[in-house]
Amino acid sequence: MTHTYNINGLTCKGCVAKAKSALLTIGDITDAEVQLEAPQATLGMLRHVPVQTLQQALHKAGNYTIQEADGGMHQGHQTAAPTQSWLATYKPILLVFAFILGTTLLIEAARGRFMWMEWMGNFMAGFFLVFSFFKLLNLAGFAQSYSAYDVVARKWRGWGYVYPFVELGFGIAYLLHWAPFFTGTLTLLVMGVSIAGVLQTLFKKRKIQCACLGDVFNLPMSTVTVIEDGLMIGMSIAMIAAIL
Repeated sequence: MTHTYNINGLTCKGCVAKAKSALLTIGDITDAEVQLEAPQATLGMLRHVPVQTLQQALHKAGNYTIQEADGGMHQGHQTAAPTQSWLATYKPILLVFAFILGTTLLIEAARGRFMWMEWMGNFMAGFFLVFSFFKLLNLAGFAQSYSAYDVVARKWRGWGYVYPFVELGFGIAYLLHWAPFFTGTLTLLVMGVSIAGVLQTLFKKRKIQCACLGDVFNLPMSTVTVIEDGLMIGMSIAMIAAIL
């Protein structure tokens, strides 16, 4: 069943992310779509959740108040909003990957030879630098979204504020080819923990926003996120194996 609600107090994307994350902490809520325009929230539920419970969850996120937008008439079915194609949905992240891939291949072409290890190092540098940039555009918004699914950020909200700087550090380290064994090992550890939270979310079939590009783009959590993290894990393993 789906219910619609008006939420007072939402003023920016950061507020939207906070409200969405807070609502998704309620066990009976399977899906939450939150926006600045009324009605601000559309919630999918296993069974009806009282407004008082929703209000208690939102109160922990900020000074937000919620009320039913349908006058108390609960709907078992609503007309679904038009859905985008897969390509349109993931266009931002596909473009990011294409730019990083193209740039790193051009670097190798300019050298007149192709060396896998150097290319992987440059690709990982570009990946972490670009992805940390998008997260740092709205650090608070990213931290709020990240806490909805990451296994560490759920227990310690501060990890969401630290993580973009960890990615930034990885990007600089790979760009400078600094301590490749240490950098690769740390990347494997961090990305391994990251993908664990993603897999848990997908197994539970929770429909939430992926925070890989911060809160700049509304990208749904999917296997694309698994591929993204898995690619970094695979490359870090390859680099560690080459050193050993």
